[in-house]
Amino acid sequence: MISMTPRKHIPLSRTLLTPVVSIVLTVIIGAMIFGLLDYNPLSALYEFFVAPISRPDQIGDLFVKACPLIITATGLVFCYRANIWNIGAEGQLIFGAIFSGGVALAFPDWPALILMPSMVLAGMIGGIFWAMIPALLKVRFNTNEILVSLMLTYVAALSIDWLVRGPWRDPMSFGFPLTKMYSDAALIHRIEVPFVGMLGQLHWGVVGALLFACVAAFLLSRTILGFQIKVMGDAPRAGRFAGFNPHVTTIGVMAIAGGAAGLAGMVEVSASMGQLQPNVSFGYGFTAIIVAFLARLNPLGVIFAGLIVALAELGGDNAQIVLGMPKVVTGVFKGILLFMLLAGETFNRYHIQWQRTGNKLNLKEK
Repeated sequence: MISMTPRKHIPLSRTLLTPVVSIVLTVIIGAMIFGLLDYNPLSALYEFFVAPISRPDQIGDLFVKACPLIITATGLVFCYRANIWNIGAEGQLIFGAIFSGGVALAFPDWPALILMPSMVLAGMIGGIFWAMIPALLKVRFNTNEILVSLMLTYVAALSIDWLVRGPWRDPMSFGFPLTKMYSDAALIHRIEVPFVGMLGQLHWGVVGALLFACVAAFLLSRTILGFQIKVMGDAPRAGRFAGFNPHVTTIGVMAIAGGAAGLAGMVEVSASMGQLQPNVSFGYGFTAIIVAFLARLNPLGVIFAGLIVALAELGGDNAQIVLGMPKVVTGVFKGILLFMLLAGETFNRYHIQWQRTGNKLNLKEK
């Protein structure tokens, strides 16, 4: 029998060493797998970890890839710290894209100073709207938010698919399920660095994502809101004695997570696509769950965890293009990397004990 006991004290050296050991083990196992499949292990590892950040423009693309992950995972941190398990960020992201896209398509002539804030607000409202369904059902009927939020993801995916194939489809799209292109005022533009120029696809949404993570870190560590979320997550009974309302906390953190996911959907479409299509998210909502836990539910850690996961995604794409590596192989390697990081974090926070059931029974009999 395996038992997990939280460690009373975790040294800083152990905390810093754990991810390093996890990555080293991933490299060793990955090299063995690549060698068995007749790929040069050094070339494969280079394409995964070095090639995606070998040029300044590629570093910009890395931040762009991490942008929706950072925004969505930061919102999920609020939920998970309060012990509310929102698994439907993917659907909330999609509905944020739908609501913001509706504004962009309905008012293409509005100036950017009005249209862009309206799209941001609409995207957040869309995400909050979709997150309130599992939140209110949990508060009113004590339903399981995991199941409800997860199932609503598929409803959201079918909703945007119906919209782009039906009422919102561009008549000039030659039958493809696409909306009209956004007007220039509805697009998030790329950043032009002085004396350098454009850094790949780096856009202003990335700056917003980094600021959002910093603001979230301040809220969770320096305000009564953060204290309330922590207490209701760690000791809900003590929180009720302190006067905190668990229903208000549930609705509040779900609204924050939904609004963040909706904002991520708006940013992703406005900055990288310029129009709605059936697939506006490539699993960002689900991947953000992993990012949140890799970051140890720390908004500042979300930035680094998001970059690590984005590097794995870009590295996998790069290995497929350069080495002709099958997507299944790159997926296995990315899975091993994430597993090792999460397993390392588990061993870091908990003391694993192996107990024999037979010995326990004998002790009880004596």
